[in-house]
Amino acid sequence: MTDVSQLFDRLNSLLDRIEPLLVDSTPACDWQAPAFYWRSTKSGGYLQAVYDPHHIDLEALQNVDQQKKAILRNTRQFAQGLPANNILLTGARGTGKSTLIKSCWYLQKDLVKLIEIDKPDLGDLGQLLTILAQMPDERFIVYCDDLSFEEGEHQYKALKSALDGSIIAPRDNVVFYATSNRRHLLPHKMSENLETDLVDGDIRPGDAVEEKTSLSERFGLWLSFYPFRQEEYMSAAQTWVESMGGQWSDEVRAAALRWSMARGSRSGRVAWQFARDYVGNQRLQ
Repeated sequence: MTDVSQLFDRLNSLLDRIEPLLVDSTPACDWQAPAFYWRSTKSGGYLQAVYDPHHIDLEALQNVDQQKKAILRNTRQFAQGLPANNILLTGARGTGKSTLIKSCWYLQKDLVKLIEIDKPDLGDLGQLLTILAQMPDERFIVYCDDLSFEEGEHQYKALKSALDGSIIAPRDNVVFYATSNRRHLLPHKMSENLETDLVDGDIRPGDAVEEKTSLSERFGLWLSFYPFRQEEYMSAAQTWVESMGGQWSDEVRAAALRWSMARGSRSGRVAWQFARDYVGNQRLQ
C-alpha cells in the first residue's frame, strides 16, 4: 500500500512539472466585452469576459454625495485621457464602497473597461499588466474589493510595484480602484511604535511602520466612508423600498428600525436588505 501511495505522489509531482509546459488552453479574450474577471490558473491566468456586469443606479446610493462626486470626476478624467489618480475607498462596511465604484464606471463603460481581480490573485498583476499593454488604445480600471492583508501575506508587494515602484513606468491607460474596511491595508502592531524616533523635534516612524503605510500612500485619492446615522439609514431604506415598488409609511419606518436593531448595524446594505425582505413579503401576501 505504501508503494502505491509513493507512486501516486511521484505521478502528482510529475504532473505539476509538466502542466506549465503544456500548450496554453486558456480561452481567447473577447475585447468587445465591457468588463472582465481575472481567473488565476496554475499556468498563469486569463481574462473572463463579463457581458452583463452588475451595477446599481447611481442615484440610489444615499449619503455618499462627496465620495460620489470625487469618483465620478476622477473616472471622467480618466475616460477622457486626462491625468487621473488611483483610488482607495476605506471605512465602514456596507456603506456602498464597491457599489459606488461599479456605478461610476458604468456611466463611462463605453470608454473604459472594468477588470476585477481578487486579492489572492494580485501576484498575477505583472501578467495582467503585460496583457493590457497590448491594448494601448483601450482604457482599464483594475478593481479589487475588500483589500487588506494579514501577517505573512505578500501579494501587497506586487500591488506596490504595479502602483508605483517598478522599473516599468505606470501606463496611462490603467488605474487601480480598491476598497477596504480599514485605512491601513497592512496590520500595525503596538510594538512597532517603539521604533519611532524623535529627531530634531520631528517624529520619525520606524521602518516597519513606513513599510506598512507605503502601500496606502500609493493611492492618490483616499475616500473615507462612515457609519450611517439613524436618519441617513431611514432615508436609504425609503429610497430602496420605493425603488422596488413599495409604499413608505410610518409602519414601514418602524419595521426598518426593528430590522436595523436586529442586525446591530445601520448602513446602505442593511437598508437594501430590509427593502428586499419587506417588499418581497408584501407582494407574496
